Order: sequence, then C-alpha cells, then structure tokens
Amino acid sequence: MNPGFLSDLLWPRLCEACDGPVDRPDRMICSHCLMRLPVIGQTGCCRICGRAIAGQREEFLCDDCRGRHAPAFDRACSALEFDGTARRMILDFKFNRHIWTVPDFVDLLEAAAMARFDIPAVDAVLPVPATFLRRLVRGYNQCDFLAEGLAKRIGRRFEPSALRRRNSPLRQGGLNEEERRENIVGTFKAVRPELLRGRTLLVVDDIMTTGSTLSECAKTLKAAGADRVWCVTLARSIRT
Repeated sequence: MNPGFLSDLLWPRLCEACDGPVDRPDRMICSHCLMRLPVIGQTGCCRICGRAIAGQREEFLCDDCRGRHAPAFDRACSALEFDGTARRMILDFKFNRHIWTVPDFVDLLEAAAMARFDIPAVDAVLPVPATFLRRLVRGYNQCDFLAEGLAKRIGRRFEPSALRRRNSPLRQGGLNEEERRENIVGTFKAVRPELLRGRTLLVVDDIMTTGSTLSECAKTLKAAGADRVWCVTLARSIRT
C-alpha cells in the first residue's frame, strides 16, 4: 500500500484556502484554489522592479525606477498579489507557523523566478534575514523556508548566513514609502563577502511593498562585491 495513501486516509489533508480535501500530492492547496490565486504575470512589467500595470503588454521602465529612488537591485518579480485568500495564507505562514504551505509557496516562487531570470546564471540564493529579536519571538524566519526550498528546487547554493540584519528602530509594516526607505538604511551587513564577490545572487522575501528592504539588501551585497542582485518575493502588496 502506498504510504502516502494511508497517511491521507488516517490524517486527511485539508486545503489551506477552502478547508476541502486536497487533490495534489504532498501539497496543502487544492487544484481549484490554486487556479484562483491572484498570480502576477511576468509580461507587461517594469523591467527592474517587476511592477505590473493593467493593460500593459510590453516590458517598460516605471517612474520610480527612472527616478532618484531607483532600487539597488537589478531585477525583481513577485508570484502573487498580496490580496484575498493569498494574503490570509501568507500571513498565517508568516505569523502563525503554518509552515506546511512551504512546498506550495515554493512552487509559485519557482514559476515566477523561472519566468523572469536566467536561472543558470544564479550562483546562490539568500533569504532576507530577520533580526535576532524577531526570530526569537517568532521562533523562525519565514524567508529561510522559502529561500532554502527555492535553492533546492533550482539546484543552487543556499547561503542563509551571508547577510545579517541589525535591529531596526521600527517595523516596516505601517510606514509610508519615505519612512520605509529611511527606516531600513544601514540595517544589513554582509557577513561573508568571500561568498558574494563577483556573484549573481537571488534574494528571497515574502512580501514586497515599496521594495526598500530588497533595495537595501542589494546595496549591501553590491558593496561587498556582488555583481548582480535579483529578487523574488512570494507576494507584492499595493503600496501605501
């Protein structure tokens, strides 16, 4: 007898989105709910930050990426819009230890990264690090799960200790764009620059809002010698 069948018989898997039975092996989102997630297409996006505009079909360069606050990363993309059911599931993963959704989320990250980046050119995958205090309180860094899963999926090195995060004065959530940018300055430190010099790095985060956190990561990594920094996030939020 298939062990997976016996396990599902004794402990049925229920969809994280609808609480119905899951019809996808080793996953926690059913096919129906998966098809209804607000996936962000990788065409008609800003060629740097990945922002999509309704009705836009060709790649373009958005006003922010042309302006004085252009991000330090070279390219970025996101898998989902941070809205509705996707928002609820991601917040449960981030704050309530729903780590069983990691394989589903890595599926989405992989699809977005494969569509946007030259994966063979990636040397290593890094998570956006959490502060010591946040990791202590929460018990984990959700970005570690995402980055490690993606690194394994695309066959690249996972480097969780190459970048460190100092405690920042305020959490980024709830701040406006300018406050986010100022709050994050000087937050990160490259711990192992020998792993970074001349490399193309893929940085993984859970949610992108203004891109200021990812831009500060990229700035730090490039100051340590990284050649290119690409970023992929599970979701993209409407900016406030």
